[in-house]
Amino acid sequence: MNRPFPFLLVVLAALCLVSCNQPSRVEEYKAEKHRLDSTRLVEQQRSLAYYQTQLDSLMPVADSLLPLFSYEKNEKYQDHGYYVAKGRNGLRILVRDDGKEPVLLYQNGKRLNTSSDPMMDRARHLQIVIADIKELERRIFRTSLEEQKYEKRLQKQ
Repeated sequence: MNRPFPFLLVVLAALCLVSCNQPSRVEEYKAEKHRLDSTRLVEQQRSLAYYQTQLDSLMPVADSLLPLFSYEKNEKYQDHGYYVAKGRNGLRILVRDDGKEPVLLYQNGKRLNTSSDPMMDRARHLQIVIADIKELERRIFRTSLEEQKYEKRLQKQ
């Protein structure tokens, strides 16, 4: 009367049916990875659009300031060039082309710390705009690389 064998078969059959209808852990992991990569791709695309909009808004400002300066760079000795504005009384105002250094002032070959020349405000504004443009270009480059990475991952999945 003691028949454990058929009872075990029924339990094993029931377990097989239950486990066969549920997704495996690997499938769940792949689905979750796909969702995360899709979300990150959308985030990168939104960031890229935002950075591009910011860059597009700064370019007219730079275009309005650049005609007030001439560009100088000695290819033999300089890694960076300068936008140079010549003021009155031998005053030279220099803005580095990557916006990293503060505005430099020279009067008759001597470096100054301050000046009340109205061109100084424009030079400082140009320095800020150049620095912002360079930072946005770096962000656009990095974000586009991230976007490409997530696009490739999603294509492989």
